[in-house]
Amino acid sequence: METVSREQNILGRIVEKRRESISHRKRVLPEVALKYAVEKAEPPRDFSGALTRPGINIIGELKKASPSRGLIRENYAPAELASAVARAGAAALSVLTEEDFFLGSLADLKSARKAAQIPVLRKDFIVDPWQVWESRAAGADAFLLIVAVLDDEALRELLDLGRSLKMEPLVEVHSRAELDRAISAGARIVGVNNRDLRDFTVRVETSLELIGSIPNDCIAVSESGLRSHDDLARLSRAGFDAFLIGERLMDAADPSEPLQALLGAPKNGAGDTAG
Repeated sequence: METVSREQNILGRIVEKRRESISHRKRVLPEVALKYAVEKAEPPRDFSGALTRPGINIIGELKKASPSRGLIRENYAPAELASAVARAGAAALSVLTEEDFFLGSLADLKSARKAAQIPVLRKDFIVDPWQVWESRAAGADAFLLIVAVLDDEALRELLDLGRSLKMEPLVEVHSRAELDRAISAGARIVGVNNRDLRDFTVRVETSLELIGSIPNDCIAVSESGLRSHDDLARLSRAGFDAFLIGERLMDAADPSEPLQALLGAPKNGAGDTAG
């Protein structure tokens, strides 16, 4: 029982650590300084448009480590990875910037964005408006909001702030109750995370169970546990517009190879081999 309780508190521990970090960083870099940096930043790229192109749209995720896997990629060079993933046909990038559990940083996001011309999502545990300003100042074109860690008021506030900065957030859910809250808050891009962030177990069926409840005017994204072109084709037929793929790419020496296979490019004329 103690092990189960500890695993189910992973998300809570990450958010608690994030709030501690934000409190310190706010003192070092006040919001007024971030707003000044945002005024000087280049305009955000069109994240929503990237996810609604014809065909299979993949958000290639750059991630060095995770609480469930530990170190995923020892040779982690965000600029090189971003360039390879973009050349292979990714619609957008997602960059983990959480430091303590995922070993990421905003420097990783900045490097990735300079190396590729596609939109970049900041993947983090965003709970404070200050982080939204920080994201835009760093060059992020969109950012993640996790319904499980936000109350309704905070969710709406962060959505509205993102839109005022021309950044449409990806609003992540894992259950029907969370999906209902996301829709009520006005989410336009809904991500179904097949990984339960309480214990990091993965069920691709979660996406199939929830897609029927996502409004047609929302962009639907399936996240986590997607291993093959067949997975993506099945979810596309079910109604998903885009797919967030991370560990499948980070496990490969050259992430462009599994990404092209996921998109359906034949390998040696033999068809899809990504699974």
